[in-house]
Amino acid sequence: MADIAHFMIPADNVERAKHFYRTLLGWKIEPTKNTMDTAKLAEMQYHDISTGAAKNGTLNTGGLYKRHMTESIINFVEIEDIDNVLANVENLGGRIMMPKEEIKGVGLTAVIQDSEGNVIGLWTSAMK
Repeated sequence: MADIAHFMIPADNVERAKHFYRTLLGWKIEPTKNTMDTAKLAEMQYHDISTGAAKNGTLNTGGLYKRHMTESIINFVEIEDIDNVLANVENLGGRIMMPKEEIKGVGLTAVIQDSEGNVIGLWTSAMK
């Protein structure tokens, strides 16, 4: 079975999206150092994302780039304090699409829309 090993987030405004994710989730987002096709990467405004140290069974890298079609993404990110994150979503230009709910034995989950209109899931594990 294939596991998700990377994610990419399209953005209409890359700088605004960088601010959203850095501030809300503390992600490190920097221009890519990949040299495969520097002109294409520059045109895409491609940035590498690091979400922190990888835990067993999780991924910790992704990409942010200038949207070029109507693509979308949804992945769930594990966070420590779902209430704190949800309290900041709208202040940063996002929207809460599905309020926090408990999945018994699994944890707390919510779905938000970021400042670029992308949907992303939030998850806090019940196994702490």
